[in-house]
Parts: sequence; C-alpha cells; structure tokens
Amino acid sequence: MLSKSQARLFFFTATFGFSGVFLALTVDTLRQVPERSNQDRMSAAVVHGKEIWEANNCMGCHTLLGEGAYYAPELTRVVERRGEEWIKVFIKDPEAMFPGRRKMVTYDFTDEEIDDVIAFLAWVGEIDTNGFPAEPDLKPVTPATVASAASASAATQAPTKFTAVCTACHSLGGSGGTIGPALDGVGHRYDEASLRTWLADPGAVKPGTAMPNLGLDDDELDALTQFLIAQK
Repeated sequence: MLSKSQARLFFFTATFGFSGVFLALTVDTLRQVPERSNQDRMSAAVVHGKEIWEANNCMGCHTLLGEGAYYAPELTRVVERRGEEWIKVFIKDPEAMFPGRRKMVTYDFTDEEIDDVIAFLAWVGEIDTNGFPAEPDLKPVTPATVASAASASAATQAPTKFTAVCTACHSLGGSGGTIGPALDGVGHRYDEASLRTWLADPGAVKPGTAMPNLGLDDDELDALTQFLIAQK
C-alpha cells in the first residue's frame, strides 16, 4: 500500500516520464518525415497531378495511402504493380482495357495531364509507408500454360509495349493475364500481314472485339508483329 507521498511521486514520475517519451517519439517522427515522404522529389508535375486528382474527386472511388472510398482499387503502389505505360493506356480508355468490367469515367485528359497524374502516383508509391499496403494473403491463381523453351526465351526479349500492356490480358509462357487468349504459338495461327493488321485496329478486323485499339505507332507495330510472329 502506497502512502500519499509515494502515490503522488508515482503519479508525477509516470506522467512526466511517459510524456517525455511521447514528445521524443513525436520529434523523431517529424524528423523522419522529409526523407520518408521523399519531398525532395516533389516536382511541378507531381503537384499538378495531385491537383488533377483532387479536382476530379478520384478519392470518391479509389483509396490512396489508405484514405478514400473502397469502390475501386487501392492505388498507393499502382505504378509498381502496373507500370506507367499500362496506366497511360488505361486512363485514356478504361472500358477498352476491361470491356464490361470497369465503370471508371473516361476523363479525356491530355497526354500531359495523364503524365502528371502518373508522376503523382509514382511519387506516392515511393513514400516509405512502412509496408503498406501489405501483399494479399491469397493471390489469384492463373491457369498454367505449357510453353516451349523458345517461347520462354523469347518472352525475355519482348518489346516494352508487350510487357507493359499486352500481358495485362494475354499470357505467354504461363505468365500474364487470362482475359485474352494465350499467345503461345500465335505465329502459327497468323501470317505477318494479318497479325499487323489486327494489332493496328482490332475493331476493324472483328467488330465488337474486346481487344482495344492501343493506338500503336509504326515502330511499335513492327516490333510487336515481329515478336509475336516468332512465337511458334
């Protein structure tokens, strides 16, 4: 049983002691903020991207750093997950990438505005969030595809457009999406001219197809055609 003086001493010692610990932790946290928030890389493009994000109420559907709505995907690490090229194509025409499965508005942003939004999301993704968001406990399992050694080797030399965009829907060598058909052996199914025509404008070849028109330039068309025609 403590005496009154002992109880008073215990109270003041604990109060001031833990208050001191709390203040020290607060100072240490504030000291780490500039480095952990990578504020030195906050460019004009990042700032403009954030203004676009706020002006269009993107957090009305998405979460960022855990804040926002839960209707649409969390975007803290979206650039790391998807890549800048894929995001750029998606923002231009969300419905084309996932026909009938996406309700995101097409905002008709300019290329510069899209680049700034991506710059903002890339900057957010570099913030030290102490492991947030965590990796999901259960990841979607995609059907395994038996691929030849040639396909596996060629996949490592794929054009940037293929690895950044096409693999969101198509698989090659057992890796990639499952929305579109697997591309193993596609070189046996198409000749070079037909494949290039299809890549240039899928809707013109097959009206109503789920394959989006990616707006590929001649160099991209050549690179993709040559890569895919080699998958035999």
